[in-house]
Amino acid sequence: MALPTRRLAFLILFLGLFAMAMKPSVDTDSFWHLRAGAWMLDNARLLTIDLFSYTRLNQAWINHSWLSQILMAIIYRVGGYGGLNLATAFVIVLAFAFIYRAGEGGGYLRAFIIILAATTSGVYWSARPQIFSLLFTSIFVYVLYDYLWRDVNRLWLLPPLMLLWVNLHGGFAIGFILLVVVCAGEAIKIGVNVLRSTPSGASGQDVDSRSRRLRLRDLVLIGLACAAVACINPYGAQMLFYPFRTVSIGVLQNFIQEWQSPNFHQPEAQVFIAMLLATVAAFGFSRRRLDLTDFLWFAVFTAMALLAWRNVAAFAVVVAPILMRYANSAVEELQSKDQRLRIKDYSFNTTRRSNLVNGLIVVVIAFAVLIKTTDAMSAKTNDEAIAKLAPVKAAEYLKANPVSGKMFNAYNFGGYLIWALYPDQLVYVDGRTDLYDDELLKEYLNTALTGDGWERTLKVRDIRVVLVETASPLARALAASPGWSVRYQDSLASVIVKNQ
Repeated sequence: MALPTRRLAFLILFLGLFAMAMKPSVDTDSFWHLRAGAWMLDNARLLTIDLFSYTRLNQAWINHSWLSQILMAIIYRVGGYGGLNLATAFVIVLAFAFIYRAGEGGGYLRAFIIILAATTSGVYWSARPQIFSLLFTSIFVYVLYDYLWRDVNRLWLLPPLMLLWVNLHGGFAIGFILLVVVCAGEAIKIGVNVLRSTPSGASGQDVDSRSRRLRLRDLVLIGLACAAVACINPYGAQMLFYPFRTVSIGVLQNFIQEWQSPNFHQPEAQVFIAMLLATVAAFGFSRRRLDLTDFLWFAVFTAMALLAWRNVAAFAVVVAPILMRYANSAVEELQSKDQRLRIKDYSFNTTRRSNLVNGLIVVVIAFAVLIKTTDAMSAKTNDEAIAKLAPVKAAEYLKANPVSGKMFNAYNFGGYLIWALYPDQLVYVDGRTDLYDDELLKEYLNTALTGDGWERTLKVRDIRVVLVETASPLARALAASPGWSVRYQDSLASVIVKNQ
């Protein structure tokens, strides 16, 4: 089989993407998702109340990621943490395959922008339901781009995709944002055409207006169909308002990193800056007139990314095809002025020798990817990675030396403690911020940071054991208190028990 250079570049790109994604992907929130999924498998019913914390025990819980949790639990039971890593990598590669198809330009330009977008979104890659939002955002972008720029109508795919998305993750709101922005762009274009029209009327302009009206009608109808199917979930129509409830939690923006603005001193955020500036430069240097819908998508998702770090991934996959369109136009402009800048296409001039060399390159790269995959699948690698972020040894101590009474735990430890200690020990708080309101989260922060009256929380809640970060203010304060004893301590976590 012929293996031209362009096809070789394509294979290297996606093998490289798979290698980037194939790593220990379990994070602090993965564990409570796994526990919820395991509970639903064991009990053969949906989990719609809280069973894992004593602060919200038996209260209604909008478990928007129930389907993802079941899938995660099945994958874990079959393949362990390595299986979760493999599934996460597959979803990531599939997402960027759709973005690659949505883009324009030569293979090398698209490959470069895909790598830039992947690096920008890499901080988002973890074995959590949100990874499905990355995939579905990519598919929505691909379908809408085909419709807007290639006259390929696959809009009928969006409602069934939305039906899946709304049951997989609360990020389904991104799909509606994409549709609303496209509809707004088309509506404004129609309005501009009406204002520009003259009494005599240009026939070409009339045809364009009719075409845009039909397009807007189709998009609105599909948007309404998506809204209708989004109500098909265990919680009905109230799910449509769930994203507003989540973002209204003030503590999210103030104290939880992924909901805060990016820290531009971090390397990951600097890659985001590079992609943002590259897109602005492509707009400026391109001979293509900036389309209103492209600009609105860029503006809306840039604003979202600047407001919350977790939105940077959505920015990356939405803006990547836009960057490809205008960068390709800018490159074509440069090439038209200087023929030396043209990249020769060897796609159809392959020889037996070049095919052999290209094949060997693929084999070598595939072997390297296989080594990386084997490492990411190993129990040792995953256990070491988990031990760096979760209180594994501290939880093992509590299991071997149970303490009767309620536990106060660090927010970031809650998910793992649900996984490791349920049902013997319930948590005070965990990553389910939509379940805990501002009042409780503020109480947690005040206690964890030893703010005014922090001791009263431990007394009123009748807390007998504390499992928090060793370096935290609360751990230091309790270690110095005569009423408490440090029973276990390592560099990450401490178990501190109240004296009888």
